[in-house]
Amino acid sequence: MKERLMRHSAGMLGALMIGTPALADEHTFYSALSNGEVSGDVRLRYESVDQDNALKDAEALTARTRLGYTTGSYNGVTGVLEFEDSRTVLGWDDYNDTQGKNTDYSVIPDPETTEVDQAFLQYSGYNVRARIGRQVITYDNQRHVGHVGWRQDRQTFDALRLTYAPNDVLRLDYAFLNQRNRIFAEAGDVPANDHMLNLGYQTGFGKFTAYAYLLEVDNGTDNALDTMGLRYAGDYNLKSMKLIYAAEYATQKAEAGVSDFDADYYRLDAGLGFKGITVTFAYEVLGSDGGNYGFATPLATLHVFNGWSDQFLATPANGLEDISLTVIGGLAGGKWAIEYHDYSADESTPGEDNLGDELGVAYNRGFAEHYTAGIKYAMYSAGDSAAGKVDTNKLWLTLGAAF
Repeated sequence: MKERLMRHSAGMLGALMIGTPALADEHTFYSALSNGEVSGDVRLRYESVDQDNALKDAEALTARTRLGYTTGSYNGVTGVLEFEDSRTVLGWDDYNDTQGKNTDYSVIPDPETTEVDQAFLQYSGYNVRARIGRQVITYDNQRHVGHVGWRQDRQTFDALRLTYAPNDVLRLDYAFLNQRNRIFAEAGDVPANDHMLNLGYQTGFGKFTAYAYLLEVDNGTDNALDTMGLRYAGDYNLKSMKLIYAAEYATQKAEAGVSDFDADYYRLDAGLGFKGITVTFAYEVLGSDGGNYGFATPLATLHVFNGWSDQFLATPANGLEDISLTVIGGLAGGKWAIEYHDYSADESTPGEDNLGDELGVAYNRGFAEHYTAGIKYAMYSAGDSAAGKVDTNKLWLTLGAAF
């Protein structure tokens, strides 16, 4: 079924390439191929992990290189081919890369890999964009679907994606995924049968979004994960101040063999920007089904949420309540950020209520037009011992270049 759909979609896209009238300002097929744009970026990063357990402290120095080519347009069709490579540098590889190496060290999920990061054809015209192939897909704030760009091997999808945007107000997006290319090199890729629908409507005070993400790992088991929700987010200028606000609610149904689980999600954000400083308060709950299942977001860019130390990449069965405060400002041409999280269980049990807290600080700055540098530190303090967490400190030093 999936293969037939993808072949049929490819045929439709090919027909669009041949049958759409060429516009006056477009090139010949040869010039569209030869007069495209080359893009690339390199990111060198040192990362260390210190955990209060039996694992050895981890250190990694890795370099991620990405090189891509985007063709010119031919009858509304363009193509993208992009490669990605991640390597350890100077033999600095004392870490568990999730691929069976150095399992006595703490995890830094940046395995060495060389792979096709993106490879797709795209048609644009008549308020429609159709894209088929390996591609980056993100929705809204990436809480449910993102590219996980913080890791060296970012997440992409083998997918058919259709977008209809008749104006600047309305946008309807549908995607069918038949493979999730995860952050753990090709060995971690997952066959899928995912359908994602996202409807966005822009108002004068913010964007309203309705979505349905119907996910299923294609492995012959009952594992459907259906999430449907509503989100509203925006900001409003008041002379010298800016108000920032967001509200979101979702409900989720999960199959796990013979068992079914239900859980809810909600988040509230309220922020104020004043004289170059932005302060944001957030209250987020990933609900639980009786302490047996926690609301899951397996395709999210999780590093952005619930603390930079990544202690809650998988939601605990008792759920998660996260109260956070973030302060962002400018300094010496760059941007600094401080964030604090206080964690607790959504449905507490004896010995598993207080899930700890975390403090994170970061500073990033661009320089010489094409370069960036940054430092980030996260310090997680564990709560109740029954929650299975330990004190964790992480440090990152990053140098990047893009062209």
